[in-house]
Amino acid sequence: MTERLVMRASTPALAEATIDYQQRNLAHFERWDPTRPSDHWTLDVTRARLEREAAAFDAGTLWRFWISSREAPDRVIGQCAVSEVVRGVFQSAMLGYSLDVDCVGGGLMHEALARVLDEVFGPLVSLHRVQASVRPENARSRRVLERLGFQREGFSPRYLFIDGAWRDHETFARINPTWGDSQRPAE
Repeated sequence: MTERLVMRASTPALAEATIDYQQRNLAHFERWDPTRPSDHWTLDVTRARLEREAAAFDAGTLWRFWISSREAPDRVIGQCAVSEVVRGVFQSAMLGYSLDVDCVGGGLMHEALARVLDEVFGPLVSLHRVQASVRPENARSRRVLERLGFQREGFSPRYLFIDGAWRDHETFARINPTWGDSQRPAE
């Protein structure tokens, strides 16, 4: 939880709320999200996916949070995920996120991501690095990352197939500020 948000880990009980979130935002997400199979947001497939995500959360390999406002806790307005966790000498993961079109511009995603980064850089998870890839024309997303202290590291041409074509992305990353240059990863 944050000052304005309720953040819940994936669970099959959220299936209908997550489907509603996706349906409300189809046009908004079309430009930014990869194409999904036609059954991706059906109830049974969504429940099964959320069950797998709950197991991954427990295993420490994926942390997805579904975001709601405190005023309407049953209505999902966003999601953020730390995924593709690699331990060993890398101690890194990928960050992804999305927000309801009607909530964009109010600082809600910044608030949610700040909370998630506190957790994954904190002592329980203790990642060294989190990176995110953003399409260059997605200025709002780039600003959120920059406000959170992410640095642009590079450009990846034709990185993901989105909205009918291979799309370029910029890579941003943030290093855990509590890790010293010679801090060894946990064994």
